[in-house]
Amino acid sequence: MDRIQAVRLFMRVVDLGSFSKAAAELGIGQPAATKQVARLEQQLGARLLHRSTLGVTPTEIGVLYYEKCKVIAHHVEEAESVATLMQSQVRGALRISTSVAFGRRVMAPMVMRFMQLNPALRVDLSFDDRYVNLVEQGVDVAIRMGRLADSTLGARHLGMNPWVLVASPAYLAERGTPREPDDLTSHDALIYSSVQGDARWTFTSPEGQALSVPVAGRLRSNNLSALLSAAREGMGVAALPRYVAHESLRTGAVVTLLDRHALPAQEIHAVYPSPRMVPAKVTEFIGWLRGQFDGAWWESQSKNSRETVSTTQPGLSEPSTSTVTRTDTCTPSPTGSADRIKPRARTRAPTRTGAGKRTLSQP
Repeated sequence: MDRIQAVRLFMRVVDLGSFSKAAAELGIGQPAATKQVARLEQQLGARLLHRSTLGVTPTEIGVLYYEKCKVIAHHVEEAESVATLMQSQVRGALRISTSVAFGRRVMAPMVMRFMQLNPALRVDLSFDDRYVNLVEQGVDVAIRMGRLADSTLGARHLGMNPWVLVASPAYLAERGTPREPDDLTSHDALIYSSVQGDARWTFTSPEGQALSVPVAGRLRSNNLSALLSAAREGMGVAALPRYVAHESLRTGAVVTLLDRHALPAQEIHAVYPSPRMVPAKVTEFIGWLRGQFDGAWWESQSKNSRETVSTTQPGLSEPSTSTVTRTDTCTPSPTGSADRIKPRARTRAPTRTGAGKRTLSQP
């Protein structure tokens, strides 16, 4: 940076023909200006200026150096302008990291709406349930759940992620409806294995008292969609984030239990590499996100995640249009990821072969 400053000073000395005028324009003293140019000449091993009582003029080498410096200065100014522009506008590339289930169900629709509002923005949206080092992996913003540890990262609170206890009407008709948290010891629990201390569920009573209940069941999974599917199939009682269960609650596939006792809610935070000199694309995105997590935000997210998809089925000449509810029409993949889904296999219409025999054409 000192070298660039010295080059700019040299150019102004040549332009103005005076050390004192150039120093005054740049806000430094004349002795300091003289020393900087002398140091530049020493580094180059060449005399750049003729000094006399009549003024300052460039040497032959000084003229050539001056012309090259003008080109360099122009490129430096362009680079500074680009940096300033990128820092002040919502444009360029924004890399976002989030967990798998929350990313697919909540963040993906939000990010798409934000991109529609900011057409000059490009987004790299990554889903990963493991801890992501923002600096090492070049992440601009990470969405994280739970209480944050102290760190040098910047962070903004976005909202709360409530959890609910659910089961299917068929399961409750067969096994009975728990009325108190302790009743869960006689029920099949569908356990989310990614939560520390998953063998105990903690509730807060209407009086504010914490209650911890041991639970057990035949199914454990680190996949929220798998647990929801199991609950819908009547396999037990599941503790799920409200945003995961909302659509199934809306359709009546599952119902809430122990509504007077609250499960712990998670804080939702936007985390970024440094709290200083945050780019506009990051601050604007986080500011916009904060407005999306007001009130019962999971209701609007569930509505946005239901989408109409037009597909052309194999073997058919006309496209068929069907409304796809992500929670209800996808079968969880056994890979363990909360959001990796495997579409149900389609069976083609029967075709005739030979003398009136009917066979099924396999997809």
